[in-house]
Amino acid sequence: MKPKNETKKFRIIKQEIRILGVDDSPFPSHTKEKVMLVGTVFRAGNWLDGVLSTYIHGDGTDGTEKITEMVKNSRNLGQLGVIMLDGITFGGFNLVNIREIFESTGVPVIVIMRKIPNLERIKKALKRFEDWELRWANVLEAGQVYRVDNPEPIYIQIYGIELEDAMEIVRISTTRSAIPEPLRVAHIIAAGIISGESRGSA
Repeated sequence: MKPKNETKKFRIIKQEIRILGVDDSPFPSHTKEKVMLVGTVFRAGNWLDGVLSTYIHGDGTDGTEKITEMVKNSRNLGQLGVIMLDGITFGGFNLVNIREIFESTGVPVIVIMRKIPNLERIKKALKRFEDWELRWANVLEAGQVYRVDNPEPIYIQIYGIELEDAMEIVRISTTRSAIPEPLRVAHIIAAGIISGESRGSA
C-alpha cells in the first residue's frame, strides 16, 4: 500500500493498464433502501477482465467504506492501476471521499463527470441532512475540477495521481463513447441487472 498522501507517478501509461470503473444502479428518488454498485475491471478501454459488486444505502454515508471493501477484497487489487468513479455521489446523496479510498487501497482515484458540478446547488441539497457538513466535506476533499478534451469535453477530479497521467488514462480508456469504457460498461451492467434491460446511453 502506498504511504498516505503519496502521489503515484506513471513513467509510461501501459495500454493494458487495469482500471476499475464504478457506477451505481437505477434507484427510486430519496430511497433509503440498498442500492447496487457495479465495478468493471478493464484493461484500458479494450478488454473486460472482471465484474465486482457491492451495496450501499440510498442517501447513506457508507459509500466510501463499501467501495474500499470491494476493492480490497478483490483478487484484482494487486493489478489495479486506477479506480474510476462516476462522480462522487452514489445512491442519491451517498457521497464518497476519494482521499480515503486512495489511502485505504493504495490505488489512485479519478472521478469522471460530464458537466462541471454546481457546488452551490449540491450544498443546498445537502442541507436537508443533519450531517450535511460531513457530506459537504467529501465534496471539498475531491478538489479541483479539470477539463479533458476527449474529444468531447468531460471533467475530472483526482487523488493520488498526477494530472497528466490521469488525462492520458482517461484518453486511452475512452474507446466507444464520450466516457471511459470501464464506466460505460459498469452503467450498462448495473442498469440491466436492476431494470431487466439497460436503456439509453451511459
